[in-house]
Amino acid sequence: MPKTAPLRPRHAHHPADPMASLGGLLRQWLPRQRWFAGKDRPVADLGLLSMTELFPGCLHLLVHAGHGTVPAPGGTPPAGDCYQLLLGVRRQPSPRLGRALIGRADEGPLAGLTVYDALQDPRMARLLLERLRAPGTAGPLRFEADPSRPVPATALAPRLLDAEQSNSSLVYGDELILKVFRRVQPGVNPDLEVPGALARQGCGRVPAPVAWFRTTYPFEATLGVLQPFLPGATDGWTLALDALAAGDDFTAQAHALGRATADVHVALASAFPAGTPGENGRTAAAMTERLTAAAHAVPALKPYVPRLRGAFAALTTCDVGPAAQRIHGDLHLGQVLRAGRDWFVIDFEGEPSRPLSERRSAHSPVRDIAGMLRSFDYAARQRRPWRPEWARRCREAYCAGYAVRAGWDPRKKHGLLRAYETDRAVYEVLYEARHRPDWLPVPMAAIERLAVRGD
Repeated sequence: MPKTAPLRPRHAHHPADPMASLGGLLRQWLPRQRWFAGKDRPVADLGLLSMTELFPGCLHLLVHAGHGTVPAPGGTPPAGDCYQLLLGVRRQPSPRLGRALIGRADEGPLAGLTVYDALQDPRMARLLLERLRAPGTAGPLRFEADPSRPVPATALAPRLLDAEQSNSSLVYGDELILKVFRRVQPGVNPDLEVPGALARQGCGRVPAPVAWFRTTYPFEATLGVLQPFLPGATDGWTLALDALAAGDDFTAQAHALGRATADVHVALASAFPAGTPGENGRTAAAMTERLTAAAHAVPALKPYVPRLRGAFAALTTCDVGPAAQRIHGDLHLGQVLRAGRDWFVIDFEGEPSRPLSERRSAHSPVRDIAGMLRSFDYAARQRRPWRPEWARRCREAYCAGYAVRAGWDPRKKHGLLRAYETDRAVYEVLYEARHRPDWLPVPMAAIERLAVRGD
């Protein structure tokens, strides 16, 4: 029986607190991880929320990294985030640990033990799959599965994907992929909720969940989802860049991708209750507020603010547009896969930086469309000379394909589309200014197009 220790957060100097062993190691290790959200801020507070011995030598932890008082379990978290860690502990260090190594504990209950990231250990990764194959509990952890989609009983070699940023993904033998959510929020994660609902709708554009695990302590939350892996699939971003490099047209693929997006939106509208119509005024106010904050942080935006505000204000007088519904929430070329002749949509988690309640709420499907249109623009500007005409043709083809399946044409919702694309470009300006200044000209070119020319 796995041991579980759902602990109240305590200061690291407490002699029985595992954080006495792990606190110093994690303070250094966490900010170096791509999925850690607070890279620009020091970890002022690090508290243990729960710990379960998942297997011998493997600890499952939920830790709170923040900048104020660590919350009591069940309470409202202060500024900071909850992270899921799977840590291996062993007596003897091994050179095979490589990048997985976190360090050696010098004090506390784990003194003398080597600590490492267990997801990078093939043996631990295989044990995790075995645990998902047999539903049950381990302390506050709940392992569950869809009985109609059994996990294959054959041994499947694991490998950790390098491309993940906000989470960690393990691929098992090119048959299954397990996404382990690193930044955990209370509630059902959309990346479990939405694919499950779409599978019940018979939508084949999204891989259905096979198994998943969650926690009941210190709050209810989704921790990971196992889905079929699409062997030989290539993401849309790579395909678009390959086409650009070869000088190839991409309109046929963009048209098919538009049809696939509409298929998913239609299924989502059937699977979830519709949102409240006529929310354009509230949406315009929120967009304007985001613009004001972004212009304060990025002075290059300020000359365009009056025209951009006009794009948002037009929402209050333009066509109401399609009803709000559940959407993808962060749709771009990196969130779609082409396998054979078919497009598939993945990663329904939404923007991880936004609250889970917002990511699970209804929005206009135009928001997803705008995200994909911006992604074509990003692809066209990856190398000089920039290819704005390539992006324009892809945008037209994508919208035309969407109209075939959806029954309405995004291009005829000019005011809505301009507002949502502008809002996305404002978000991109803020992101690039903070994280990738060399990329700032890409969204700024869109800002100029949307504000100055108004198209």
